Amino acid sequence: MSTRPIELLGGESVYCINESQLKNAFRLANDDPQSAPRIQAEIAALEEKLSRNERAALAFVLIDRLLKTGSS
Repeated sequence: MSTRPIELLGGESVYCINESQLKNAFRLANDDPQSAPRIQAEIAALEEKLSRNERAALAFVLIDRLLKTGSS
C-alpha cells in the first residue's frame, strides 16, 4: 500500500521570514565555525532519514515551536 504525498505548498501565508532572518540563518548554518558543522550534520542525517514532506513538516513544526516559546 503506497501512501499519497501530503501537499504542503499553497494556501494562505502563516509565517513571515524576513530577508535578514534568512541571511542570518544561512550564515549560522554555513559559515559559523561552531554551529555550521553541527547544523550541516543534522541536515544530512534528516535528509537521509526523512522524506521531503516529512522534512517540510518538521521545519514548520520547529518554526511554530520557536515562535511559541520565545527566545532562550
